[in-house]
Amino acid sequence: MSGVQQVTVAEGEGDQRLDRWFRRRFPQVQQGRIEKMCRKGEIRVDGGRVKPATRVEAGQVVRVPPLPDAAAPEPSRPAISDADAKMMRYAVIYRDDHILALNKPPGLPSQGGSKQTRHVDGLSDALRFGAEDKPRLVHRLDKDTSGVLLMARTRAVANALTKAFRARDTRKIYWAAVAGTPSPAMGTIRFGLVKAPGHGKGGEGEKMRTLHPREVEATEGAKHATTDYAVLSSLGTRASWTALVPVTGRTHQLRAHMAAIGHPIVGDGKYGGSGQENLGDGWGAQLGGEVSRKLHLHARSLSFDHPVTGNRITLTAPLPPHMSRTWEMFDWSASDVPDDPFDDEVEL
Repeated sequence: MSGVQQVTVAEGEGDQRLDRWFRRRFPQVQQGRIEKMCRKGEIRVDGGRVKPATRVEAGQVVRVPPLPDAAAPEPSRPAISDADAKMMRYAVIYRDDHILALNKPPGLPSQGGSKQTRHVDGLSDALRFGAEDKPRLVHRLDKDTSGVLLMARTRAVANALTKAFRARDTRKIYWAAVAGTPSPAMGTIRFGLVKAPGHGKGGEGEKMRTLHPREVEATEGAKHATTDYAVLSSLGTRASWTALVPVTGRTHQLRAHMAAIGHPIVGDGKYGGSGQENLGDGWGAQLGGEVSRKLHLHARSLSFDHPVTGNRITLTAPLPPHMSRTWEMFDWSASDVPDDPFDDEVEL
């Protein structure tokens, strides 16, 4: 490990980004480490704090904190297999110089967590497409939920998109197959949500519990939550194709809300278990027969203002295979329903 160094930018090294200059001088240091040292103020130029994208000029003095020796580079991430790299690239449904969007497969977490080592964030190095940095997540989808997942290709764009999601300037429409047919055919669910602890030693199995909106303020940790829904088609009273809009963005909101009104999402073992009321046909969220037991929840579309061009963009993701099979079985077709069933001018 070296000590603190004061390194002068040499002639011919000027007019380039600080992080690129740094990696050329100290190739054993990875990009993430450089970004962290800049955030903490450990790397400085002429005594001032800087960002990785700050351009350095010949003659400037860069403060370099203690670094690992070149003979002992920092541990690198596990290599991405060819199969995973191909899978990630195949999932891309939109790409430009600033943003990238995937049709996230069901079963793949957005980020790592307890016992999760294979996830979108960890595999995103396969999505550089020649860019200096890997794309960054700006929102999340549950592990078993498929559909549109937006990523930013630069830090500035990531910040802009994150603000847009927080300000609810984006519009997300989900498709779900649910047990039974909600009545009325269009409505709003306003149950509050609070986390209920799991039963395992490490808190495994935790889930969200619904409560009346009047109880939210008096319940520690509870938050208001709002979901709009619209029935697009139904199979008698057995099951229905429902569009969902999460007006708020709480953990497991759509799954908990639909179960709370007696119409759990098909395949939802956490919120639609055998003890869950199902107003369509008995109990639970499994329809039986040839219908897949996987979760039938898909982020169908995402609309947002492009952070650079300002143009309104709507991205749409095809259904995953297990939901496509269910749709074919029930004779449900995307061409038969409006793109946005909540549009005031649309009649269902």
